[in-house]
Amino acid sequence: MRADARKNRDHLLAVAGGAIAEQGVEVSLRDIARRADVGLATLLRHFPTREALLDALLRTGFDEMTAKAGELEMSASPADALVSWLRDCVAWTTEYRGATVLMAAAIKDPDSALHASCVTLRAAGARLLHRAQAAGAARDDIDGEDLFALVAMLAWLGDQPSLAPRADRLIGLVAGAVLTGAGG
Repeated sequence: MRADARKNRDHLLAVAGGAIAEQGVEVSLRDIARRADVGLATLLRHFPTREALLDALLRTGFDEMTAKAGELEMSASPADALVSWLRDCVAWTTEYRGATVLMAAAIKDPDSALHASCVTLRAAGARLLHRAQAAGAARDDIDGEDLFALVAMLAWLGDQPSLAPRADRLIGLVAGAVLTGAGG
């Protein structure tokens, strides 16, 4: 991609990220184009669908959370790594209002532009969970799919203005329910 095209694409992603953080994933593509000071056709040339735009926007975060899981695997106790990743993943997911609904749907839809990124993120969390389970630090009756669902559930709470103040406390309660208190 040419440097000017990359710069325009990055600008569109930055503007879209701000708009989605404010208004949620259903923000008008026209509004994003207007905020970016480009025509709708320009936005659609870069991102032909809303899902393509969201995939490009979220993929960086998915990649960062996947890399974070790898770093935690090497540097933290199994229990601490799992809880740290859970908290960070929920915090990142709530940056984009409404993204959790899309993620929950995409993980089950191989044709979704978001599917591969969601599967990779789920696998990263599953590795941390398995590591904690092997150390006796986490319950053995949950799996990576359950953990991904818990992330989505906790992130959804963060999207609800009346519940958002309780989100951190509830993350702690869920983490306490996943961990056994042993190992670590």
